[in-house]
Amino acid sequence: MPPEASSPIDLRLDRRLTPVGETLIVTDETGALRAFDFVDYEARMRGLMARHYPGLDIGTGDAPKSITSAIDAYFQGDLNALIPLVWKTNGTAFQRRVWAGLCTIPAGTTLSYQGLAAQIGSPSAMRAVGLANGANPVALIVPCHRVIGASGRLTGYGGGLERKAWLLRHEGASFIA
Repeated sequence: MPPEASSPIDLRLDRRLTPVGETLIVTDETGALRAFDFVDYEARMRGLMARHYPGLDIGTGDAPKSITSAIDAYFQGDLNALIPLVWKTNGTAFQRRVWAGLCTIPAGTTLSYQGLAAQIGSPSAMRAVGLANGANPVALIVPCHRVIGASGRLTGYGGGLERKAWLLRHEGASFIA
């Protein structure tokens, strides 16, 4: 499980075009990724950042080249390009366990909420896993899009189901639309 992130001194927002729309990349003064989301969900992302880092404004600034290059490489087909990125998040211990569990789901595969709950040692916590999955501040990098319903059908995704389907197809994962 990733350790709880210390509070950053500075947050910077960069924007980047991808095949699934404009993205928001929030980094701190060390270059660590604090948030990744889609522009049509900017209000939600800003609300989450305000809860995690009260009183800290998000300025504008370029994300480190290592992050933008990894994002570009992922969308160009290097499905493992995001793995080495450094991300720091606040959240409960349970949320951080779920987010660490998400990082074990390889590109091209999916896992059900029930499967993820079992994997993190909380087999009856499917709803709590779903809530933690939905509160993931670093979408795509912590691959919450790889969690689907037990039936193999797509279920909720903070970036929208159309985007989730695109990402899973990009990775070659099987699912029921």
